[in-house]
Formats: sequence, structure tokens, C-alpha cells
Amino acid sequence: MAANETIDERVISAKAGMDAVTLRVGDLELMSSYYENALALTPIEEKARGTEVHRVLGRASVPLVKLVSTPGLPGVDPRQAGLFHTAFLFDTRSALAATVYRAAQDGRGQYVGSGDHLVSEAFYFTDPEGNGIELYVDRPRSEWTWRSGQVEMATLYLDPNRFLQTHLDQDALDSAPTTSGIVGHVHLQVGDIATARDFYVDAIGFEATSALGGQALFASAGGYHHHVAMNTWNSLGAGPRAASLGLGNVAITVPGRDDLDALVARLKRKSLSFSDGGTSVVTRDPWNTQVSVSLPGVTADELLLG
Repeated sequence: MAANETIDERVISAKAGMDAVTLRVGDLELMSSYYENALALTPIEEKARGTEVHRVLGRASVPLVKLVSTPGLPGVDPRQAGLFHTAFLFDTRSALAATVYRAAQDGRGQYVGSGDHLVSEAFYFTDPEGNGIELYVDRPRSEWTWRSGQVEMATLYLDPNRFLQTHLDQDALDSAPTTSGIVGHVHLQVGDIATARDFYVDAIGFEATSALGGQALFASAGGYHHHVAMNTWNSLGAGPRAASLGLGNVAITVPGRDDLDALVARLKRKSLSFSDGGTSVVTRDPWNTQVSVSLPGVTADELLLG
């Protein structure tokens, strides 16, 4: 941290961002093959930990998803708290179109829709084990509209065929594995919004950016439209998750140790349990989803799942 910078202990750093999402999977080879083919990800790292195999995949050496082989666990329950979708953000419409085209060609997943959200354009899929995926591109921030501290978002019709016809080109298809992308946001299923706000806003420190009554809440760092979202559309009243396939860890990065110290202070004020490994602080949300907040350079494979 520069000498003239100060930490606001009430909120997470404006420079915070999302990191690779961890998924517990039943069929590692199937899931790895799907993400490699449909999303043009490439294996970055693999380690065995006891009976588990941890495989990290990404683009241009940037980790985007970590698959942990844990066969024998129950499958993803769409009514349970956990993952609604992992949202992969691309720099350009052509890069997005190339990935959407690839994903649509892979019959092991399922295309579930598209939407113009005013701040972004997005396409939705599910992977072979039922985990949600969003592929999206942002509109320039200058085109976002804010009213009373809330960013205006909607779900308007977005014609997928016209989008591909307009933005897809062979160069983007050929260069997809080397074209960068990031995890732009993670959208979660929760049991109730008030409890989610208490954890993700008041404890983790994101700032609320939009709400849909008691059904959904969006929150971010640094004035982004959202880094995390929580909804009850399928999971209203859900309790803590039992061990199952699906979401294993929500990963967040912050610039410095002072940011982790501020997080620790917030967690202590909320009497929340956590572990502090020096470069990462790991806790769990009210639905037993692990959340890690780490310094830059902490690899996805360094984070142990509890």
C-alpha cells in the first residue's frame, strides 16, 4: 500500500476482484474435457491430494476454474444453496462470440438463454454436471446508469444468432485459447437475501449496487456493477449445504495484507469463524460455502478445501 493510501475498514478494497472458482466434480475427465473444448480453457496445474485430484484450467495462464475430483458425493441440487453461475468476462464481443459459438457446439452442456442487461451482454449455459455458466462482455462504464446509488440493470432480449453473425470471426475462433478472460462475477443461490447481505456486504465488505426486492442482491467493489450476486429464485429457505458436487470455493483477491487485516476485523465484529494463513483468509457463508480472500499471486491450488 502506498504511503498516502488509507484502508476503509468498512468495505473491501476498490481494487478487489474475483479469482478462479472451485468446483467439486464427479467425473474429472468429462468436466475437464468440456471446459477445454467448450470454453477453450487449457490445463495450467494439477496436483493429487490424497484421493483427490485438483486440476486448474484457464486462458493465457490466468486460472479460471479449479476442478476437484470427488466422486461419490451427491450431485448438484438446483434447489440447494450454492452456485447459480460462474460468470466469465471477455474483453471484446468477438472474443465472447467465439466462446459462445464453441459452447453451443458442445452437446455435453446446455444452452439456457441470453440477455441484454444494459451494463453487459450475456449468454448462459450449464456444464455436464449442472453448474451454471455465464459468458459475457461489459458495456463501457460511461454507458451505465446509476440512480440513488443503484446501477440500472435489466434483462432485455438479445438475439444469439444475430450476435454471432455480427461479431464472430475466424481469427477470434482460432485465437480463443490464448485470448484472456477473467472471472467477472460469481452468482450464488442463497436461502434469504437479508442473511446474504449481512455476510457478503457487512462482513466480506462488498457494496450493494442493485436489489430486486427480497429476491436478489448485487454487490461489488470499486463501482463495478457486481462481483457477487445472491438470489433465492430456486433456493428460498435453503439451509446450510451438505457435502455435494458443485461449488467448492468462491475466491476473491485484494491488493495487500492491510486489506486482509480489515477483513479479519469485520469477521471478528460479526463473530464469524475464519482461518488466516497470512496470504489468505478463509471463511464460510451462512450456507456453508467456502469463501477465500487472498493476496495476488496466491494460486488456486494453494487454497485447501475445508
